Amino acid sequence: MFNKDQSILLLANHCSWWDGFLMFQINRLYFRKRFHVMITEENYRKVWFLKYLGSFSVKKNSRSAIETLEYAGKLLNDPENLLLIFPQGKLYSGHVDEIQFQKGLINLVNSSSRKFQYIFAASFADYFQHRKPVMTCYLQDWEGAEFTSLQLIKSAFNKHYELSRLKQTAIQV
Repeated sequence: MFNKDQSILLLANHCSWWDGFLMFQINRLYFRKRFHVMITEENYRKVWFLKYLGSFSVKKNSRSAIETLEYAGKLLNDPENLLLIFPQGKLYSGHVDEIQFQKGLINLVNSSSRKFQYIFAASFADYFQHRKPVMTCYLQDWEGAEFTSLQLIKSAFNKHYELSRLKQTAIQV
């Protein structure tokens, strides 16, 4: 599913505060790369300990956002790195039909040497008969074209998301 000789751009939906920790754990158990995640400056200040888990902040709609996106793109040039991005840019319900993408993602991709692999993650929380929620995460690798556009990435991710959502709703306990 993944090439250990390439860095990973992990794109994931963002429906819960726990999403980053889930992706951190998936990386720790499966990919085993240096973990990095871009979060909003507001969350970086509020949840200060995230910096010890590989997070760095972006201040949206600012001049420094471009520098942060370039920094993130350069992280992908090192095959030892995994970069987690929540393309929605903030939390949304886990029941949305489509994942919206912020436009900065393509700047990040263009700032890299494009020698990384895309991994899509669609996560869902359900309680079923349990007192605590059960998290299910569907992963898929995706081969981006040499001149990948934001629309192409968004379309491929949403196709994965929709198929994952259908699998999740078909679960019978």
